[in-house]
Amino acid sequence: MPKRSSRSAWRLLSVMWRRRRSTHLDRQLSVLNRRIATGVGAVLLGLVALGFAKAGDWAQHLFAQVVAAWPYAPLLLTPAVFAGVMYLTGRWTPDARGSGIPQVIAASRSPQESALGPLVSPRTAIAKFALTISMLFAGGSVGREGPTVQISAALMVAVHRVLRVPITAGVLIAGGAAGVAAAFNTPLAGVAFAIEELASAYEQKVAVLVMAAVMIAGLVSLGIAGDYVYFGAMRQMLDVGTMLVVCPVAGVVGGAAGGLFTKAVLAFASPKHPLLKRLRSRPVLFAGGCGLVVAVTGILTHGDTWGTGYGATRALVEGGGATLWFGPAKALATLATTLGGTPGGIFAPSLAVGAGVGNLLTPVFPGSPAGAVVLLGMAAYFTGVVRAPLTAVIIISEATASRGMIVPLFATALIADGVSSLVSRERLYHGLARAFLPKAERSATESST
Repeated sequence: MPKRSSRSAWRLLSVMWRRRRSTHLDRQLSVLNRRIATGVGAVLLGLVALGFAKAGDWAQHLFAQVVAAWPYAPLLLTPAVFAGVMYLTGRWTPDARGSGIPQVIAASRSPQESALGPLVSPRTAIAKFALTISMLFAGGSVGREGPTVQISAALMVAVHRVLRVPITAGVLIAGGAAGVAAAFNTPLAGVAFAIEELASAYEQKVAVLVMAAVMIAGLVSLGIAGDYVYFGAMRQMLDVGTMLVVCPVAGVVGGAAGGLFTKAVLAFASPKHPLLKRLRSRPVLFAGGCGLVVAVTGILTHGDTWGTGYGATRALVEGGGATLWFGPAKALATLATTLGGTPGGIFAPSLAVGAGVGNLLTPVFPGSPAGAVVLLGMAAYFTGVVRAPLTAVIIISEATASRGMIVPLFATALIADGVSSLVSRERLYHGLARAFLPKAERSATESST
């Protein structure tokens, strides 16, 4: 009997050891698969982001050629494309509408279910790519950064599904953050964006996944496109005395203007007034009307308000001149484009409007460096719209090589964030994300707000 019991104990220990070894091996393979999926996804989305940027530049160049040949062509072309894109979006890919960031926020609430749904599907990503390019070809005041977030999240999910790696919120957050990093060539901004916008409850275990994806995507962008500065270099600085005067003014003006933009967009997204409800009931016709507003605004400003606004923003940052009407006109074009409901982001247009806000303030502070005041306007307005001050500061400092402006940028962004919260209590992307949540969760969210 003692011999049999000792043999049984030995067999039991042997089985337990083999099982433990097998479990340990399975865990190691799971971690390895996750790392491979993250690496492959980050490389692919970096390449896609660069291709998206090239395609967007080509579309804007083609539109400029059309306008050069037929100056009033936008009066027909822009409304027609706006209406056509809205029809295609509503008919075939409704989850591709708008920025793309609200979709990723909504998807991260239930990642496993969303991985099988349309919010981050390859079909939606392809539609987002093509329709955003179409909007840029028509002169729409849209950016490609928000769409890049949704496309990147969809690509990351697709790679994880192919490699049979479980989909978590971290996968979506990492994909979206890497998209921001690749779009602006600003890796640190990608990490900041993940913390401030995409992850409402940022977990420690997600940090490594996010930073790995962001850094790989950033290296792909850096290796192919080079170490370029997105909005041009700005080396000017402000002394402490000037900063104490300019920062509060820029923060209040830009934050209030950005908050008003957010309030208008959210009010139209969930209309209560009968007139707004009637406008939303005819989305294609309304999108065409928004396109007409964009076309007329662009013609009156000699094309300054069409597209992303990248050229005008870079000129202002580097000390070039622009009319004082650029900021308000670009804001009008961006609001009209956004309310139209067509695919396209607001990152780059908001930075352009912010540059216009800074340009409006330069006559008020004639002794201050114009480029520095423009940067403060960009930080204030962008923060007012997006309500992500850390992201705003890092994007602007990385995209303009203005590291000497970190302190005034932070001060301005924090003031703008506070002012914007007084104008609009709800944050833009989180408010828009409600439309993409399941009906029961959407009702619960609306009742809590």
